[in-house]
Amino acid sequence: MGVERTFVMVKPDGVARGLVGEVISRFEKKGLRIIALKMLRMSREQAEELYSVHRGKPFYNSLVDFVTSGPVVVMILEGESAIDVVRIMIGPTDGRKAPPGTIRGDFALSIQENIVHASDSPESYKREHVIFFPDVE
Repeated sequence: MGVERTFVMVKPDGVARGLVGEVISRFEKKGLRIIALKMLRMSREQAEELYSVHRGKPFYNSLVDFVTSGPVVVMILEGESAIDVVRIMIGPTDGRKAPPGTIRGDFALSIQENIVHASDSPESYKREHVIFFPDVE
């Protein structure tokens, strides 16, 4: 696969619970490098663009409402097979089913409030990171 970049967001529940440092620490300990990082309050427009692939699904509006409910931390990580590595580290979307040792398995009990979002493909990364980091790359 080679060195690649991925977009990661610590969601409002992760920020509110003080898990930002823990999440970042796990990625750094794995050997991923932070290329860009910032805390912000996501606009509704940014949230709608980020989750545009889910537009029309029953959970779309509540997901947009949730991610705009408080501050988030967005970042771009770089490393060998970064997208796959991060997806394995965060675990399945449903925190109740995520294995211990994954971020969601250790900290989440919900599908929506599951601590973190991460790009699931190179195409998702290309679409997602420019919403928050238009000048990167």
